[in-house]
Amino acid sequence: MGFFSRRSKEERAGADDAPRRAGTEDDATGGVAAGPGPTVELVDGRPVSSPLTSAERTRIAHGLEVLRGQGIEIDDLAALDEAYDRAFSAYRSGVGQDPADVVETFGIVIGEYLARHSHRDWAVVTDVFGTDLGLVDARADTVIVPHNIVSARWMRGETRWIPGVVEHLVSLRPRPPA
Repeated sequence: MGFFSRRSKEERAGADDAPRRAGTEDDATGGVAAGPGPTVELVDGRPVSSPLTSAERTRIAHGLEVLRGQGIEIDDLAALDEAYDRAFSAYRSGVGQDPADVVETFGIVIGEYLARHSHRDWAVVTDVFGTDLGLVDARADTVIVPHNIVSARWMRGETRWIPGVVEHLVSLRPRPPA
């Protein structure tokens, strides 16, 4: 589903001809291996969601730990923005991380921020483009795939975007006060 696959070119070769199985390595978009599962049938092209497996929960925990290890507070959008901009600048100067790793980390962290502050929950989401981690809101029938949000901005070279975009998404479906 994302622009930056977690699989190598060799692993993706010929994947378009294989049956797609949501949440498994059969998923041609580089989904997390979560064991065998049913082939997802989309109805009218609408996204389908399923609960997270332990593999996806581990993937989220790892992504959060990457930034915590750098001393960055996940609920501080300004700090997340600065960290993303540093990662982008480092990559542009030839000394940064692989873009797929940056997109993975910031996709997860932005997703977690949305899960904490908006009326959305983590899920495995399958749509016409494939399967990835996403956030769903059953009442509003909406899906957000944070990795796509990050990767699109990475490819366009955008910086200083995280607070505005994330605050807007939260404002659309704020989490009710406890």
